Amino acid sequence: MELLDERNMTQYQLYMKSGVPKSTIGNIVNCSYDSVKLRIIHELCQGLGIGIDTFFASPLFQEDNLEP
Repeated sequence: MELLDERNMTQYQLYMKSGVPKSTIGNIVNCSYDSVKLRIIHELCQGLGIGIDTFFASPLFQEDNLEP
């Protein structure tokens, strides 16, 4: 997850700050889920110290990069 790298955070540190289970964070980072609930994204954003708008501003969410 590029947001972890930008903040020099580990998955464990994000777990401690967000309360999202370590296994869930690992599955998200490893793209093991087809979708993630907005509530989980919100909790991750709180742990990262960013807003949801910043999260979705990533180039990863540009329409050209989304799978059909």
